[in-house]
Amino acid sequence: MSAAILQGTPATTLDTDLWIDLPERKYVKVLNLCQRQGATILARTVVALSDDTLVNFLYRIDGLPSFQTELRKSKRLEWQGMKAPVLRLESIIRSKKFVGRPKDLAHLPLLEQTRACRDAESAAIRRAAKSRKRSELHRASTGPLE
Repeated sequence: MSAAILQGTPATTLDTDLWIDLPERKYVKVLNLCQRQGATILARTVVALSDDTLVNFLYRIDGLPSFQTELRKSKRLEWQGMKAPVLRLESIIRSKKFVGRPKDLAHLPLLEQTRACRDAESAAIRRAAKSRKRSELHRASTGPLE
């Protein structure tokens, strides 16, 4: 849900899920890297960062195409002081519908409402830009008054 929250979904979460492009059997590499950075290993897919942020590592996300496909479509947003690629709301919604767990289904109304608000805002911005452009063209075509 962290990716959705970064995109405006009004929700909270206890951890951040990070999709890792490695086979799950290579989880030790990820944990060793985290440990070298000062994280505490809590489980084979969960660490606590030095500020107690919980991170859950995912090695696949059901209902979505490949990691590389989703990475190309991702948005780069600010997270933990750096720009990080995050799944788009559409992908999060698709995965939650596919998985179908009660907690995932419970998030869907908020996710879909956030997506609808974002889409409406984008459409309004596009309409305003078109309107400004038409006004500028009209002023330019009428020329100065004599």
